[in-house]
Amino acid sequence: MTDKKTLFNSAGIGGLVLGGISIAYFLIGILISGAGAGTGLALLSGLLWIAKFAGCIMLMKFFMKKYSAAEPDADSSDVFRFGRLVALFSALLFAAFLLAFSTYINPSYFEDAILTAAQNNPMFNGAMMDQLEQMLPKLPTITFFSQFIYCWLFGVVLSAIFARNIPSSNPFDNIDEQ
Repeated sequence: MTDKKTLFNSAGIGGLVLGGISIAYFLIGILISGAGAGTGLALLSGLLWIAKFAGCIMLMKFFMKKYSAAEPDADSSDVFRFGRLVALFSALLFAAFLLAFSTYINPSYFEDAILTAAQNNPMFNGAMMDQLEQMLPKLPTITFFSQFIYCWLFGVVLSAIFARNIPSSNPFDNIDEQ
């Protein structure tokens, strides 16, 4: 069985790639929203989300299969453990980026989002705006934990689904044809 250093190194690389894709999608989304509103931009944003979603799922499966191929003694529970680590590292990277972005890079990010929502939604009243303004300093921390938990749970569920068939449970897969 693989040692912990190799396991964490491989999972860290997978987490870095998946977290990097989510960060890139977030930054591209900011660029698109800065370009203005329109049907074409909304369609582009939707297509990018679908590509990110499908790409992350396929990459998670790829990394799990790659780990299973590199570790021939690994069973489904080992592959699931690897997938959980990949999910943990990618969730931590993305959540930490969101925290750093909303705290240091663009501190007015949430304030701008709330003002935009208030301007576009007539249901926002004075009391609701007061509550949101009181919550504003806590939003980066809330976002960190909510995104971390959401991304990690999504990755764990995805890992559980994929690990059932990685490595293959077919007893005839390893028979050489003669």
